[in-house]
Amino acid sequence: MRKDFYFKKAKSQGYLARSIYKLFEVNKKYKLISPNSKVLDLGCSPGSWVQACLELNVKEIVGVDINEVKIEDKRFKFIKKDINKLDTKKLGKFDVVLSDLAPSTSGNKDLDVDRSINLSYTALKIAKKTLKPNGNFLVKVFQGSEFEELLKEIKKYFQFTKSYKPKSTRKSSKEIYIIAIKYIK
Repeated sequence: MRKDFYFKKAKSQGYLARSIYKLFEVNKKYKLISPNSKVLDLGCSPGSWVQACLELNVKEIVGVDINEVKIEDKRFKFIKKDINKLDTKKLGKFDVVLSDLAPSTSGNKDLDVDRSINLSYTALKIAKKTLKPNGNFLVKVFQGSEFEELLKEIKKYFQFTKSYKPKSTRKSSKEIYIIAIKYIK
């Protein structure tokens, strides 16, 4: 992996991954996360978005991932689990659902895009079950032929939706974020 500006910056500032700057940028522009929010972070490993949420003074953050996340903070609860096996009834309700989920890449771009889209639909399903009314949702997806259909589906459930590519995203990356504000139950 090429160590770019944001990678080096993250390491020098004690962050676990460069993706923290993506969340900071999106939040600065769209104000998804406010102090005292209760946040669900799907695909939270290695933990940089957890770090961002803690810096943004969230009340509580629940992180879910199949890989371990070791962050010590009383506001953070970690669940080591596949999101497809998550019991959403036990989670409670959240002000914000974040999904930085990414498939294990195969080298086959079409397959990777399909897997990313499927993960995004799963994240949306979880968001619909766990978001409070007027809650916010942020999901990463690899752009491909199914992207517009996913965006259209998300628009059904939120007052405002927009696709956005943060400046800290590598130019060659197919990833883009869908910002969804004010969940309509």
